[in-house]
Amino acid sequence: MLPLLRFLALLLHFIFFSSFPSALAENYEDPTIKTMEAFSGYPVHEPSSFGVSNPVTSLSVDAENLVKQIEELSTFSDSPAPSVTRILYTEKDVLARSFVKNLMELSGLSVREDAVGNIFGRWDGSEPELPAVATGSHVDAIPFSGKYDGVVGVLGALEAVNVLKRSGFRPKRSLEIIFFTSEEPTRFGISCLGSRLLAGSDTLAKALETTVDGQNISFIDAASSAGYLTDPAQISTVFLKKGSYSAFLELHIEQGPILEEEGIPIGVVTAIAAPASIKVEFEGTGGHAGAVLMPYRNDAGLAAAELALAVERHVLSSGSIDTVGTVGILELHPGAINSIPSKSHLEIDTRDIDEERRNTVIKKIHESAIEIAQRRRVKLSEFKIINQDPPAHSERAIIEAMVSATKELNLTNKLMISRAYHDSLFMARVSPMGMIFIPCYKGYSHKPEEFASAKDMANGVKVLALTLAKLSLQ
Repeated sequence: MLPLLRFLALLLHFIFFSSFPSALAENYEDPTIKTMEAFSGYPVHEPSSFGVSNPVTSLSVDAENLVKQIEELSTFSDSPAPSVTRILYTEKDVLARSFVKNLMELSGLSVREDAVGNIFGRWDGSEPELPAVATGSHVDAIPFSGKYDGVVGVLGALEAVNVLKRSGFRPKRSLEIIFFTSEEPTRFGISCLGSRLLAGSDTLAKALETTVDGQNISFIDAASSAGYLTDPAQISTVFLKKGSYSAFLELHIEQGPILEEEGIPIGVVTAIAAPASIKVEFEGTGGHAGAVLMPYRNDAGLAAAELALAVERHVLSSGSIDTVGTVGILELHPGAINSIPSKSHLEIDTRDIDEERRNTVIKKIHESAIEIAQRRRVKLSEFKIINQDPPAHSERAIIEAMVSATKELNLTNKLMISRAYHDSLFMARVSPMGMIFIPCYKGYSHKPEEFASAKDMANGVKVLALTLAKLSLQ
């Protein structure tokens, strides 16, 4: 009896994870299977809403345990609940790392870490020499934020692997979960630090040799205190070759209200907008707010205000709703109510999924800054592009696999772009990439009210699991 059960399990594995419903339908009519059903007395197939054998509709997600793990991870925080503060290489960050590594090991994954603390949990496939399929996200958290940003993509990925293991699935390509170091820029001012390095950023590797935080602690010393780097030369050892993975997927809360407002459980990300960051400084002539008459002023503050409005104007005139711009910092010197500003400082963020269109906006902002300075008789002392990352587009084949998975799970989906940074933006430089969004309460993120329901997380895990299964068999 035992050999027969094993044979049935192998047969079910082949049937259940066929990538094409038509193939499933053909297998359903297979006379050999009918004979086996008659012999065993048990049906191999159960009817589904699609009219063919499709056991993916009953993938078993342990949502209760996932919620419990997220709650437990949130206790590793430097701020009181319900907020979460988890900063790179601090004690709470190290504890969170140990927590996740332990869960990976309990799930039977082989765990390794690189020199900056990117953590990898691997489930070997039947052909481990092939490039693996990867998934993952981050668990660091900006001060007084929420418990779901990034975390759903790490613990949810782990649950997706457990779902596949419970189903009896056997991957061909290995599956690997990546816990990225420092997606948030909180400590060293560098977003997506771990994934940037995996993508092979020589510039960043060199800069990190002399980078310090707000307490003048060097990146090298901070990493060393957490058990990682001992020598700056080790930073470049984390670089991955292009093609190291056959695909990369990231599950994430939307961080926006669209899915919740439209009642759609799954967002299929087609592109990630990348920001360009600009620093601008004007220098004018200060003076007493009452004594200097208006025609004689060289007000650096008004120059900054006018440029802020120009940013909005240029963004709106781009012709695309996907172009956005924000003046997030505007500082005046000396900052007294009765003193004309002699200096002003702006920091501008502009984003788009179209790099050329975004760069055109930057050019127009620069032209406006020059014109405003001349007209207002102030000096444009700095116009510096700090960062200008290229946007990333999801791979068509991965988009198709995600859409197919949602349909097979009888879930609706919406094609959408991500306007926020994600590690996927940089993993796209290593391998084909895709992202799955799930709804979050009122689109809240980076605040304690951030929330994703157990149902929505379970849906995301199912789509991730099925997509990973499809990609691993390619």
